[in-house]
Amino acid sequence: MLQKVYISDSGPKVSPAIYGFWRWQTPSDNEVKKMERIIDICLEQGINTFDHADIYGNGLTEEVFGKVINARSIKREDIVLFSRCGLLVPGSGNADVRVRHINTSSNHIVKSVNNSLKKLQTDSLDILFLDHLDPLSNLEETALTLTQLKESGKVKSIGIANFSVFQHQLLASYLRIPIVTNQTELSLLNTTALDNGQIDYIKQKYMRPLASAPLDGGRIANGTDKLAVSVRNKLNELTAKYGADIESIAVAWLIKLGALPLIGTTNEQRIKNIVKAFELQLDHQDWYDLYASSKITG
Repeated sequence: MLQKVYISDSGPKVSPAIYGFWRWQTPSDNEVKKMERIIDICLEQGINTFDHADIYGNGLTEEVFGKVINARSIKREDIVLFSRCGLLVPGSGNADVRVRHINTSSNHIVKSVNNSLKKLQTDSLDILFLDHLDPLSNLEETALTLTQLKESGKVKSIGIANFSVFQHQLLASYLRIPIVTNQTELSLLNTTALDNGQIDYIKQKYMRPLASAPLDGGRIANGTDKLAVSVRNKLNELTAKYGADIESIAVAWLIKLGALPLIGTTNEQRIKNIVKAFELQLDHQDWYDLYASSKITG
C-alpha cells in the first residue's frame, strides 16, 4: 500500500501517485463503468488523490466522478481532490470558446471553482491549479481571487500547471499565500523540465513536482521513433536486474528525482506498473544510464 506524502512544506498529504482524468472523453455509459473500475483499482492500490479540470471530458468528467464517489459512499476525508482552470479549448463544454486560450480572470476562476465543487459534490478542493499563465491577465486581480477562495474555505491550497520558472516567480510575487506545487510534463522521453531548471526551482521552493505523462501516453512501451526505441532498449537491459516491467523502471526514474507521477492511463495493468515502481530502488548509475539514453539525437 502506498504511503501518503506531503506535496510541499505547506501543502496537503497526497498519495505519491496521483490519478488524472485528462485523457478521458465525454463520458458514456461505458465510460461511467470504466471510471467506477478505475477508481476502485486506484483505491485498492493506495491511490486516493484525483486530478480534475473544468474542461476534462467536455466539461462532464467531474460530474460523473462526483456521482460515482457519492454512489459508493466514499468519505470525502478519504480522498484528495484537485481541479484546475485557466486553459480553455473548443469543444470543452463551453459554446463561447472559439479558439484555444487562457483565462485567469476573477470571474472565470470563481465560476470554474463553483462549478467544480457542484459537480464533484464537495465543499472544497484540496488544491486548485491554474493551468498555464494568461499573459493578458490582471495578476493583482488573479492573486486576490485565489487568496479569497482560500480564505473562504472553498480552496485549501493553490497549485500551478505548465508554468515556466519565470511565470512561477511572477505569480508568486503577487500572492500572499504559498503555491504548493507545479505540475509539468516529465518522463524519460521528455526531460525538458529537468533540463531547463523547472524541477530545480520547484525543489528550491520545497515542493514535490507533479510529473504528468510519466509514460508518455504509452510511447515508452510502444513508440517506434528513434528516441523511444533507445530508451526502451536501455529499460529492457534492466528488467532482469530489478525484476520489474520497463514501465515500472521508467517511473522509478522519476521517483528517484522526487517527482510524483500523475497517471492518465485507463489501462489497468499500466496503473499497477506505476505503483510497482515505488518498490524499486534504482541504482544511482542506472539512473544516469537511462538519462543518457534519453539524449540521443537525429
